[in-house]
Amino acid sequence: MRLFGTNGVRGVINEDMNVQMAMGLGKAIGTFMTGRVAIGNDPRTSADMIKSAVSCGLMSAGAEVVDLGMVPTPAVQFYVKENGLSGGVMITASHNPPEFNGIKCIDSDGTEMPRFKEEEIERIYFSRDFRSCDWMRVGGLCRASGAVESYLRNIVSLVDADTIRGAGLTVVLDCANGAGSISTPLLLNDLNVRAITLNANPQGTFPGHPSEPVEAHLQDLIALVKASDADLGIAHDGDADRTIFVDDKGRYLYGDKSLAIVAEYMVRENGGGTVVTPVSSSLAVEDVVKRAGGDIIYTRVGSPIVARKMIEIGALFGGEENGGLIFPEHQYCRDGAMTVAKVLEIVAKEGPLSALVDKVPQYCQVKRKIACPDERKGTVLDELLDYYCSETVDTTDGVKIIYNGGWTLVRPSGTEPLFRIYSEAKTEGDAIRHSEECEAVLSELLKI
Repeated sequence: MRLFGTNGVRGVINEDMNVQMAMGLGKAIGTFMTGRVAIGNDPRTSADMIKSAVSCGLMSAGAEVVDLGMVPTPAVQFYVKENGLSGGVMITASHNPPEFNGIKCIDSDGTEMPRFKEEEIERIYFSRDFRSCDWMRVGGLCRASGAVESYLRNIVSLVDADTIRGAGLTVVLDCANGAGSISTPLLLNDLNVRAITLNANPQGTFPGHPSEPVEAHLQDLIALVKASDADLGIAHDGDADRTIFVDDKGRYLYGDKSLAIVAEYMVRENGGGTVVTPVSSSLAVEDVVKRAGGDIIYTRVGSPIVARKMIEIGALFGGEENGGLIFPEHQYCRDGAMTVAKVLEIVAKEGPLSALVDKVPQYCQVKRKIACPDERKGTVLDELLDYYCSETVDTTDGVKIIYNGGWTLVRPSGTEPLFRIYSEAKTEGDAIRHSEECEAVLSELLKI
């Protein structure tokens, strides 16, 4: 049985995610990690309950718990890496609704826990093979301050802060009432960027809007960017490991746009380099990376997979199309605040964000899904591969059919009994047509 999804263990509070599960996972994590373990949380109303239960489990297994308080996920990751801890735990459900919470494990190098280590934690959890220390060896808990400040100092040291400070930029910042409320305003202040803030008070019910930074949830941000004549708009998800932007014309930018802009800038500034991104990323990213003289490598979907491929090959930059960008000079994980600082540097040096966006090749993406029982996913994918055997196909993650100027990708969901179908082309009509054709093929295969 699998507990961990693509980003930790998540569930509705006191239903799927309850105190007993949280304490059991804490025991399993503490048994696996040993030593000092950092823990942090976003502002969800259940944060204290779940964090306390996990901490109790960690201490019962002998771990020394370092409570960082309410902080963004990448701040916990940075603390673990910089202070040589055994690992970390973040209590967050990221972009999920407020009734959810989750437990996310961080490896000793600050990266998201790889799947094979999660499997060992799951084994310990289900077998109840916990370390249970006697009264002399149970762990303790201490509260550490300054995690956000040291994290932000490192970010500022890695960008051209003087140029940003001298640019006289104005931004509108929407923190979604999440953990970014306590970090990104401080970053902008340090960089002398005038910030008009929305939903910048941490509040676990997310009263401003749902914490997923999709266009429908950011209408207030878009309107305020237009009304205030701001240079750009910035939006975080609940735990601030991702950032989405609105340009100076008030246009919502899908994450592939910011990924492409930053990738091209970094390759050009470094005279080349390799960018790593999942197979679901837009061809626009590949286009601009090659235009700047760089190389691109595709991986399976998932930021931990991207990060570990970056480590393996010494990549210059990487990220996903959902606004999760990875800067190896800072740390090998998605980082919302680092993304903000780098985009501010690019705008300060190269001009309006809207002009940069207009230079990114335009593609259209369509996303849909089709139900499929989990036990049939492997067989159906094999049959799909046979059907498209005469086409150019990439099997890095699912089945990706590549055609002139676009592609269609079929991936089995890791958390639901369904396939996700992504299709990209130069026009929306072509993307829809290719997506519908592939869905029709899948429907026929599922009838067999």
